[in-house]
Amino acid sequence: MAKVVEGFIKLQVRGGAANPSPPVGPALGAKGVNIMEFCKRFNAKTQEQQGKVLPVIITVFKDKSFEFIIKTPPAAVQLMEAAKLKKGSPESNRQKVGNVTWDQVKTIAENKMVDLNAFTIESAMKMVAGTARSMGLLVKGTAPWEEN
Repeated sequence: MAKVVEGFIKLQVRGGAANPSPPVGPALGAKGVNIMEFCKRFNAKTQEQQGKVLPVIITVFKDKSFEFIIKTPPAAVQLMEAAKLKKGSPESNRQKVGNVTWDQVKTIAENKMVDLNAFTIESAMKMVAGTARSMGLLVKGTAPWEEN
């Protein structure tokens, strides 16, 4: 018999570093989920992605059991890694803080493809480039689809 879903919890947790402190503990405790059980399972699954910010969607069932799905790191986090920055620009339209190349954008788009709402790598690259621009990053070079 199928389990009855009680709700969903969306969190962003560092890989291999889930612990009962906020924001994980209070979010799970409010739904009655065993916090330590989640932390153990999450840390075991994300051991190879140590320290990366990972979005996780937790499905909580009526019997207080749970399942979770780990997504790819957010495009903004990957862009900051690629540009070697700590944070984006406070005024992205006026103050540019770094650069990324189209090759880096393509790598990030290929990595994010499973989580993006895009059918082609070109449209995924446009989404990632838009994120880069909104963070105050310049995308260097000519877009691959404009090189004709």
